[in-house]
Amino acid sequence: MALDDEYHRRTAITRLDGLSQKDHELLQATVEEWLDGCNIASNLAWENEHSQSGVRKVAKGTVEEETNLGSQHSILACHEVASSIQSCIERRKKGKKATQPHFTSKSITYDRRTLTVFPEKEQVSLTVLGGHSRVRADLALPNNEDGYQYQYLNDDEWEYTETTLHHRDGEWYIHLGYRKKKPEPEATTQNGTVLGVDLGVNQIAVTSTARFFSAGKLNHVRREFEETRGKLQKCGKQSAHRTLQQVSGREDEYVKHVLHSVANGIIGEAVEHDCDGIIFEKLDGIRDDLPYADWHSIWAFRKLKKFVEYKAEEESVFVDTVNPKNTSKRCNECGSVRDDNRHRDEFECQRCGNQNHADYNAAKNIAELYLLRGHQPSRRRSVSQYALKSGPRTPS
Repeated sequence: MALDDEYHRRTAITRLDGLSQKDHELLQATVEEWLDGCNIASNLAWENEHSQSGVRKVAKGTVEEETNLGSQHSILACHEVASSIQSCIERRKKGKKATQPHFTSKSITYDRRTLTVFPEKEQVSLTVLGGHSRVRADLALPNNEDGYQYQYLNDDEWEYTETTLHHRDGEWYIHLGYRKKKPEPEATTQNGTVLGVDLGVNQIAVTSTARFFSAGKLNHVRREFEETRGKLQKCGKQSAHRTLQQVSGREDEYVKHVLHSVANGIIGEAVEHDCDGIIFEKLDGIRDDLPYADWHSIWAFRKLKKFVEYKAEEESVFVDTVNPKNTSKRCNECGSVRDDNRHRDEFECQRCGNQNHADYNAAKNIAELYLLRGHQPSRRRSVSQYALKSGPRTPS
């Protein structure tokens, strides 16, 4: 198992507070030196060195000599460059264009040697120029303990690790990295259960346990945002352009909020029905399967799947996909596949007469076809049944 796979990894994001003007200037100067250090290392390593140790060998000394970074931040800069170069190599392997990394984003990486977290005081201490001085700052956490950040700050099982500090809109935001050791895999047993999930236009998602997540309100709010954007685009003024960007940002945040809620609901269904896995249809051909889903819906489906994957890991539930071929045309009761079985949201089998909501029928098919096509997760117990509202069912 790769070292990275041994841990659950999470990020707790919050703003820094309580900084003096001097602290602010020290952090700004440190970020500028970090960017210089990364670009120096990139120039030295781009042609010949790709590994962390290789970049460190050819660049660390020069970074220390030509910047005011301390030794550890010089090492971290080399690691950042190595990671970026390796990403470029992967892009080239896929036939995509990749040029030498150039660093301009106002951010800097910290680790346990350059950052200290004080959970009880809700503060952090950050190394600045030269590696000998530090800035201490408050974490601007939510007033109540419902904020998700507390589950990592206050739980000894989560240890803080590599972290990034970002400067945007005049504020400092810290992305605290946390990790926790994954439990040992369970011994393989039989009768594992999966939950099928169908994605749609009028319903964001429907599960094989008959849980419906309506898209009605989401579509209504999005239409209102679309109307507002249209008016601003017609205006053409610079102020309207800035407002347009703000509106688009608010829309994205609203959609993400809704998708988080849906993801929580899907995870809740999986846990309630003792499921080992959650099965989606592959999203590669979703434009063909859902011709009425616009670009934002395509983006939303992918984002929803990522949210479910993120949350499922905490519950030790795997997430997988199945080829969606015939999931919308196939009768879940008799297996008949016909183009005229489905009529928008209604499903009526022309062979056996089974009637059901089309998305619900598809959700059951997604789970059943996953099992019938011989899919098995590599690190879970064998799965042989799928969850229905009435209880698990084994496909015939």
